[in-house]
Amino acid sequence: MSVIQEAAALLDGAAAERQEVDQFPPGHFTLEQAYEIQRASIQRRIERGERHKGIKLGFTSRAKMIQMGVDSLIWGLLTDSMIEEDGGIVSLSRYIHPRVEPEVCFVTRRVIDAPLTSLEAVDYLEAVAPALEIIDSRYRNFKFSLEGVVADNCSSAGVVIGPWSRRFDCLANAGVRVQFDGRDVLVGSTAAILGHPLRSVVQASRLLHGAQMSLPAGSLIMAGGATAAEALRPGLHVQCRVGSGSGALGQVTFTTTGAAR
Repeated sequence: MSVIQEAAALLDGAAAERQEVDQFPPGHFTLEQAYEIQRASIQRRIERGERHKGIKLGFTSRAKMIQMGVDSLIWGLLTDSMIEEDGGIVSLSRYIHPRVEPEVCFVTRRVIDAPLTSLEAVDYLEAVAPALEIIDSRYRNFKFSLEGVVADNCSSAGVVIGPWSRRFDCLANAGVRVQFDGRDVLVGSTAAILGHPLRSVVQASRLLHGAQMSLPAGSLIMAGGATAAEALRPGLHVQCRVGSGSGALGQVTFTTTGAAR
């Protein structure tokens, strides 16, 4: 078995069984190979019946780069099994050591098959929504290298998406607030997402083009965390609001139950 397939099988098994694994040794594979591992791992999920749903960007904010000790924007793939219900119950037994971070999510209305400019980006989008991403590294103690996290699909695990709208005008420097049981735990701004969340769409188009991939209409684009992530525990009501007053994009919520493995 090749290094690519061996690593993909290990990480896919860790995610499926909710069991953490040791980091790969330094230099075990390159960043280019890490993306091959990522795609091979997701392909195993597709072969089990999951469906592609879109992509996510990672480390789009300085806070996330500092928290995780890396300095490059990365990206991963989303499948339908990662989507949790807005306002629903999230069982932490599905995860190993889950954390949550506030995001903005877009859904495309046209296929993205070439690099876009900032002026073109909105024309390729159907709607935008406030979102929460549940990240869950499969590595022990949530520690990894840049190559390691890319191979592990950039810690993608769960996505909770709020109500869709066409309020693209609300995205510039909008306040972002995450509360656990009504108490603020994360406060930031959408400006932390590459200066403006729409720039994530531009970056996504360039990354896809570089990988010789396209994104079908109806796909999700998770723009990246607006703040660092916060660890989840059972029995929490989690709420994220993006913007306020007449400029509010909206809110997204979920409640946790069970215990992570």
